[in-house]
Amino acid sequence: MTWTFTHDLAAWQAAAGPAVAADPVSNTLLLTVAGGLRRRGPHAYSDDAPVFGWWTGADGAVAGGLLCTPPYPLVLGTVPDEAVAALGEALHREPLLSGIGGFNARLAHGERLAAAWGRPVGEPEVMRLYRLGDLVDPDPAPAGRARPADGADLPLVREWFTAFAYEIDDPVPADGAVRDRIAGNGVLLWEDGTGRPVALAAFSPAEGGVSRIGPVYTPPQERRRGYAAGVTHAAVGAARAAGAAEVLLFADTANPTSTGVYLRLGFRPVEDRAVVTSA
Repeated sequence: MTWTFTHDLAAWQAAAGPAVAADPVSNTLLLTVAGGLRRRGPHAYSDDAPVFGWWTGADGAVAGGLLCTPPYPLVLGTVPDEAVAALGEALHREPLLSGIGGFNARLAHGERLAAAWGRPVGEPEVMRLYRLGDLVDPDPAPAGRARPADGADLPLVREWFTAFAYEIDDPVPADGAVRDRIAGNGVLLWEDGTGRPVALAAFSPAEGGVSRIGPVYTPPQERRRGYAAGVTHAAVGAARAAGAAEVLLFADTANPTSTGVYLRLGFRPVEDRAVVTSA
């Protein structure tokens, strides 16, 4: 039983791809990030080289994987418990893991990794993964309509992606990543009754039949008017039209407002993940 680590995306896909694809819901982050790296190259998310890993069990079969695109936390997919214990040990001896700044893993696994890491960490952020059941129309329906963002909207989309990243204390997305989302028709803007953009929702290209909504952002002065519900509802429709059989999203459990919006639209909880970063 062992972890194998590499900078080689193709090697990771060959080894871990089938195991990761077998659970596309829980492994949504692995699939969408790997998809971005395939489309835009190894520096799609930062100038640092990404790190990939896969767990091989006692039977010789690969049973899960991980990846890290610094400065984002290491993302651990669905793996057996013994893989988490072994990863905790590898944190202290594997050179490719020396530069990680945190973990994004299932709640219990994130807590175990934080303890094994032995570094001071901040309070874990608990992100809940939601899966859409039956889509429900917003009630009341917000004023306005959704439209796809285009190249002319790049400055506004970049500004709102950046504002969202600051709000959740995430790294600001690379400019190429924002352009890629727009070019792939993966960003919707909600316009109010006057045609003024007032909210945004993006969705990832379908990987393994699964697309994920996010970010969803409304400027503070435009909130509590139902725009987030309207643009999220529209993004679900666009994701399905683009080939998604399943639609997911993540929401911070500490934010009851956004959680309430998603529950009313028909999203249902799947699992909680801990995002643990060094203090």
